[in-house]
Amino acid sequence: MKQNNMLAMILAGGRGSRLHELTKKVAKPAVSYGGKYRIIDFPLSNCANSGIDVVGVLTQYESVLLNSYVAAGRRWGLDAKDSGVYVLPPREKSDADLDVYRGTADAISQNIDFIDTYSPDYLLILSGDHIYKMNYSKMLAYHKECQSDATIAVIEVPMKEASRFGIMNTDETGRIVEFEEKPEHPKSNLASMGIYIFNWKTLRKMLLADMKDPDSSHDFGKDIIPTLLSEGKNVFAYKYKGYWKDVGTIDSLWEANMDLLKKNNGLDLNDPSWKIYTEDVTALPQYIGANAVIDCAFITQGCLVDGEVRNSVLFTDAKVATGAKVIDSVLMPGAVVAEGAVVTRALVADGVKIGKNAVVGSADSENIELVAKRVKGDE
Repeated sequence: MKQNNMLAMILAGGRGSRLHELTKKVAKPAVSYGGKYRIIDFPLSNCANSGIDVVGVLTQYESVLLNSYVAAGRRWGLDAKDSGVYVLPPREKSDADLDVYRGTADAISQNIDFIDTYSPDYLLILSGDHIYKMNYSKMLAYHKECQSDATIAVIEVPMKEASRFGIMNTDETGRIVEFEEKPEHPKSNLASMGIYIFNWKTLRKMLLADMKDPDSSHDFGKDIIPTLLSEGKNVFAYKYKGYWKDVGTIDSLWEANMDLLKKNNGLDLNDPSWKIYTEDVTALPQYIGANAVIDCAFITQGCLVDGEVRNSVLFTDAKVATGAKVIDSVLMPGAVVAEGAVVTRALVADGVKIGKNAVVGSADSENIELVAKRVKGDE
């Protein structure tokens, strides 16, 4: 390992059930975002940019596409000697247990042998379904400075939303004195981002003990972190300031795409000093037809637009035909809006066609409409 002897493990095995049809056949971290990216590109690019050479990706549900995607480590510059991205699905158990990870800590426990191969001093644990840019080497420097056993990245959220998160209560030094999982009456607004750095030797001992505990949920938030605190270990909060989005719902995925239309969105996908790497898809340049009307749009390569597009994001190969309107919406790769159709406040899934003169979504709807099946129009 080159970067401070730290190895990264990305937890990418969640079902993503709140994304409905988008994750029926595709793992949540493999869902498309931002025109040409997948969600998993963000933690992987952060690792590459932070100088982390070895990354394990722990997959589980509907993982065929995700497995093949992340196995190509060259996308993130992680294909050189002594570096790589490794897919780590759950191991089959000899008893009647399902072939799944029982919890976030169990996912790491099942891969202790893999981690030991690299003898890291520190283990970085990440969620595979958040969109953000972070320099993990700066977090590690803070971890060392605090002489911490574990460091948890936190972000300040509005107090009225704090009850939705795992909340860290700290003293004046930044040391965590209490961890509350989705508290009804939160004492602070420091929300866990699901990003942890552990001293590997300390964590390894805890994981081995946790595996033997029949009453454990085998989860970092429910078991490992509370145990560290009860034993008086040094656990510190690392305050992150910047763009971060948990895209766990259709509305939040839509919002994260809409954020790209803002001038100062904090993510800046064009920043040459912190590139977000992804698959290089072969596609023609975008084509904007003579009849097109475009106002505040994010249009990716391969798109063909001859209709009206306002305040919307169009992914690779999306098509908007003559007389069609796309307003406050997201068209995922290959989505087609036929002549005269109107799409408003909607997220149209990969390859879905909206038929001629069809109307989907509404400017007055409280929630974003997911369009995951073909909508028939005038034939």
